[in-house]
Amino acid sequence: MTKPVEHFPTPVDHIRRFHDELTAIRRDIHRHPELAFQEQRTSDLVAATLQRFGIEVHRGLGGTGVVGTIPGRSRDSGRAVGLRADMDCLPMHEAGDKPHRSVHEGRMHACGHDGHTTMLLGAARYLNETRRFDGTVYLIFQPAEEHGAGGERMLRDGLFERFPVDEVYALHNWPELPPGQIAVRPGPMMAATDEIDIVVRGKGGHAAMPHLAVDPVVVTAHIITALQTIASRTIAPVDAVVVTIASMQTSQVGPHNVIPDAVSLRGTVRTFRPGTRDLAERRVSEIAEGLAAAFGATAEVKYHRGYPATINSVAEAEFAAQVGEYVFGPGNVMRDVDPTMGGEDFAYLLQEKPGAYVFLGQGGAPGGCLLHNPRYDFNDDVIPLGAGYLAALAEAALPLESTAEDD
Repeated sequence: MTKPVEHFPTPVDHIRRFHDELTAIRRDIHRHPELAFQEQRTSDLVAATLQRFGIEVHRGLGGTGVVGTIPGRSRDSGRAVGLRADMDCLPMHEAGDKPHRSVHEGRMHACGHDGHTTMLLGAARYLNETRRFDGTVYLIFQPAEEHGAGGERMLRDGLFERFPVDEVYALHNWPELPPGQIAVRPGPMMAATDEIDIVVRGKGGHAAMPHLAVDPVVVTAHIITALQTIASRTIAPVDAVVVTIASMQTSQVGPHNVIPDAVSLRGTVRTFRPGTRDLAERRVSEIAEGLAAAFGATAEVKYHRGYPATINSVAEAEFAAQVGEYVFGPGNVMRDVDPTMGGEDFAYLLQEKPGAYVFLGQGGAPGGCLLHNPRYDFNDDVIPLGAGYLAALAEAALPLESTAEDD
């Protein structure tokens, strides 16, 4: 049974009082992006800001991770909720001339982690000032979401042993949704993110005498095409899988008349279900190795498992939707959103605890402001919306008995 959302004052208007300060923090983080496990400046800023708010701070989990602890006005319930934000940037060059453009070439907040961190700081200030909840809120500022599995490392370092939570939530900005809307669903929100490396080896030779060689380029062409049958002929049509070969490089680059000895492929496999993931992994090897052998070549396949799929628990996803209806209005909660084949290491936290991953509308897609775009920028207008929603999740999950002070 889903938990009811008790009536509580929305925190959005309260947070608007310090919107300008939060915007300044967000733009400062944007100007100084840091890669996975290198978020020392960001970690220092987060810790100092929490301490300035009067919040207890713990550091070191996951290397640069920060956890803030806020006790409620009462802790009789013995319950706790975790709210998580990611802090790292992408290894990208930023385009454009915005005043808060990255000062580091080759590093950019192109996924909005600067906004996620800032929204959690905004929720932290509100929750600490009001403490209108019964229990404990843990603020989880995580390093290395982009290709570093910082969430998994924080868990290995004892995150939920030191800060035990009953449920955990996170937001990700979503440019395809307008501001003032959220999207959440039970089950998969984002996919497992696996990587494949394939080396096809043949026998090099003269391009004018291919019969004397074993051409790995031709073999590779057949493998690339056949890998698409994993989606079209192996996985059930009602399931989902993506197999993408993203790059190809031959052992000889440049000559027009040389058949190379080898071709290297790199790509990714995206799935939602564990059984589908296992099947896709097996078929990648079977197809590559079998086709190579049929042509007299060999194929060496390395399959690297990345983040698991991000799976929302049913009760908590419905609860997150109910809170969204209170904060944003019933017509602004998308419960039928399609899951995305992108990946997210919040998945590791959801494997340990029930919870939900929610998309927060921020607009921008029509203008080209998509995630991982070199001109991307977080929409500062939505900071109070996301911060208020995170705070509302905590208050609703840890309801405090109404007092005269609250009325």
